Amino acid sequence: MDADFSIELAHEDPVLGFPWTDPSGKLAYVDLKRHPGLIASIPEAQAFPELAEFLRTLNSPRSLVETAKCDVWTTTELNAEEEIYNASHKFASYVDVVFTHTTSSDNAARFSLPAHEQFARKLVELLHRAPETPSSVEICVRRCYFAKDSQDRKEEEREVREGCYCTVYISGYGTDQPSARHNWGIALKLVGNATLQLSRVD
Repeated sequence: MDADFSIELAHEDPVLGFPWTDPSGKLAYVDLKRHPGLIASIPEAQAFPELAEFLRTLNSPRSLVETAKCDVWTTTELNAEEEIYNASHKFASYVDVVFTHTTSSDNAARFSLPAHEQFARKLVELLHRAPETPSSVEICVRRCYFAKDSQDRKEEEREVREGCYCTVYISGYGTDQPSARHNWGIALKLVGNATLQLSRVD
């Protein structure tokens, strides 16, 4: 498995508001960490059982992270760097994750760039030890704006605090869509297991 990470904090790089709501109001953050049964409300999880299992793993009590957003797609348009897989199809996803805040130390980690860089680096190191598969993982550390919880403030009036989050891109490659999806599913399991392993260490 190919795995790498990057730090993306430039002005033009993606950012996340947490919790988030789609401008149209049709989509919003779902707290799977504290309400795992709500996974049934996420269309991507219903369409792809492999992703549902991955979301359950990352939001389990044993995990030091929780998920914020996800998407899945497939394509036959591969770039030059992906030619090493000798594949014609790619099955891919991304999942945004933040450090969970069950303890004060976890909460502090949300606002620490070094903590996110260490997490990404260690996760990549673990994945490099995984069996060779036609798959790739890219972890991007990005800027996140966390809303301070308050019962007596409207959503738009909440104070925010700048921190970080990670976007985890996971791709599987194959000679057709079923084989690419199969390799994607294997990669999801490897990333989930590595995350739990890091959670035990921390």
